[in-house]
Amino acid sequence: MKILVPVKRVVDFNIKVRIKPDATDVDIAGAKMGINPFDENAVEEALRLKERGYATEVIAVSLGSAACQDVLRHALAMGADRAVLVQTDIALQPLGVAKLLKAVAEREQPGLIILGKQAIDGDEGQTGQMLAALMGVAQGTFASTLNVIDGEVHVTREIDGGTERVALRLPAVVTADLRLNEPRYVKLPNLMMAKKKPIQVLDAAELGADITPRLKLLKVSDPPARKPGIKVNSAQELVHRLRDEKGVLP
Repeated sequence: MKILVPVKRVVDFNIKVRIKPDATDVDIAGAKMGINPFDENAVEEALRLKERGYATEVIAVSLGSAACQDVLRHALAMGADRAVLVQTDIALQPLGVAKLLKAVAEREQPGLIILGKQAIDGDEGQTGQMLAALMGVAQGTFASTLNVIDGEVHVTREIDGGTERVALRLPAVVTADLRLNEPRYVKLPNLMMAKKKPIQVLDAAELGADITPRLKLLKVSDPPARKPGIKVNSAQELVHRLRDEKGVLP
């Protein structure tokens, strides 16, 4: 079984992004970039499945400019067997990403696709669900555990108020939560060897997917500043303020 793992290049999670002076977008010029943390969990889980004998090949795929090769090489350094870059200069939105991934999946025919539940830049959390719908396959989102049992993928997923366990017939799409695993440490020799490995480059236009953006970004602004809190001396004073000053209580 092949496992396809999409990985996205995002601003490093330790970096606080700034807004451009014209408020048209965030300013990432010169910012440290890296692999999306949730996608790193997805790569780790795919590698663990291969090490346990459930998979024969792990393929990392990224979408975007040539700069995305660095996250593909990170996946190769972790242990991925192959890397594919779908190159495009178009600003991709979740539906466009799902369409391109579907086209790649049709070429590679993976038994399982594992990707992060969301990217930390846009935080949409939509791509996995859209991909499963476009492919017409089962999905297990927000996975905290993943096991292969009798040819099915059993996923424990986070839901409001607890967890839910689902059994998925293959092929299937799974989106990884941070609770799924702890990604392995990538050693420097592995990174150096990954730099020499080939990366297959595909032109997004050749895949025949309509990736035209459907949403327009109008403005980006900082969240409103939080007002300072107050201290009260007793529960009676708290009730008084909530009822008489804030009108919260009847």
